[in-house]
Amino acid sequence: MRCLPGVLRRARFGAKLARLRGSDPVTIIGAASAAAVEESRRDAGLRRGIGTFAFAAAIVNAVVGAGIFTLPAGMAQAAGPYALLAYLACAIAMGAVVLCCAEAGSRVPTSGGMYGYVEAAFGPLAGFIAGILLWLSCVLGCGGIASALAAVLGRLAPALAQPIPRAAIIIVVIGGLTLVNCVSVRASTRLVSVMTPIKLIPLILFVGVGLFFLAPARLHEGAIPDAGGIGRAVILSLFAFQGMETTLGASGEVANPARSLPRALIGAMLFVAALYVAIQVVAQGLLGSALAGSVAPLADGLATIDPRLGIVILIGTAISMGVWIGSDLLGAPRVLFAFARDGFLPGALGRVSPKGRVPVNAILVHAAIAILLAVTGTFEQLAILSVLAGALLYLGACAASWVLRRRAVALVGPPLSLPVLWLWVALGIASMVLIIALARPIEIGALAATVIISCVLFLFTRAARRRAA
Repeated sequence: MRCLPGVLRRARFGAKLARLRGSDPVTIIGAASAAAVEESRRDAGLRRGIGTFAFAAAIVNAVVGAGIFTLPAGMAQAAGPYALLAYLACAIAMGAVVLCCAEAGSRVPTSGGMYGYVEAAFGPLAGFIAGILLWLSCVLGCGGIASALAAVLGRLAPALAQPIPRAAIIIVVIGGLTLVNCVSVRASTRLVSVMTPIKLIPLILFVGVGLFFLAPARLHEGAIPDAGGIGRAVILSLFAFQGMETTLGASGEVANPARSLPRALIGAMLFVAALYVAIQVVAQGLLGSALAGSVAPLADGLATIDPRLGIVILIGTAISMGVWIGSDLLGAPRVLFAFARDGFLPGALGRVSPKGRVPVNAILVHAAIAILLAVTGTFEQLAILSVLAGALLYLGACAASWVLRRRAVALVGPPLSLPVLWLWVALGIASMVLIIALARPIEIGALAATVIISCVLFLFTRAARRRAA
């Protein structure tokens, strides 16, 4: 297999040759892009069966997960009455990232998502690092949310909080959803499409009912935060907005990707941003200063109206977490699949099942690691590392969108061309740099170590492949 960056270099050469001959460079680039599709075998054997609504539902499901049911309390504890401003700041930053990813995804709609964008723009080393960050963020998030799911069920039934029942819950939930994802991509996306509206019902109930009972005076209650508290709130809010990179890992299976992918991504993230702001406002308005100390803020908030509503929210929390795990198992294993197809992992991970046409081995490996993380770790321990890995990945995706446009890359059909792309790129990169800088030194050190280890792994793998050749 010839590497994708090499194909893009030939596309740029074709454009220069066209100018010399007086031809239309866009035509030549389009022809080179068609050749790139033929030459690149990363997505060979996959079926493009995911439509716009199904992909948007998968994105909403991946983003609206466990965090939003508990995050309002952490936001209030870190930023007090200014938590809403932290949400809005993060929403603006993520809006810029989403726009950049929408254009980059329409230009390089390949398995691995952001890994593919970064590799196409900056070469295999940068792509490898991006892929490591993407997969690490996903598997950490999956393990953390599975752990949180076990904790929620343990609250509903205290006997389930014991170590053996807790481990059994994690294995059964992840294992069952893994089986669905191993059947076919249509089976997994159908499950996500059906369950996403169901899991949103408790959140919509919380906002719809809570709006009529909130006290405006409580919106201003809480301790005034310092700069460090606001910074922590911004990092926490980024965790709430993360998740789209997981579903983008299945870009190689989206039908009509140049059109469907940007529409699904932008529409889904606009819905998520509006929902999150509304949830924070209602939670603050119901609990006031008590929000910062709440363990289950949404359940506690509605419990002030009717205790039965609090139980409904707890059940909704468990459903939301389970469906989020299903969405993660849909997208994240495709990163391992893409690595294997590109020769960085054993070839077995790059195989697709003959009947369902899905990367079964990659799904099984991802699920096994997530189970191990969930059984041995906690939600809080895994969340921060997931956020920082995601922030660095978003930074790379923003830069990649600019490079891909400058090179006029379009692998499948006419791409999305956003106005003032340079503004969204600059805003996205600056925001992610700031968020990483707000982390604690030990957390930044862990992120740097991940990048260094990724570089070493890449050089070792490349040397091994050269020796084998």
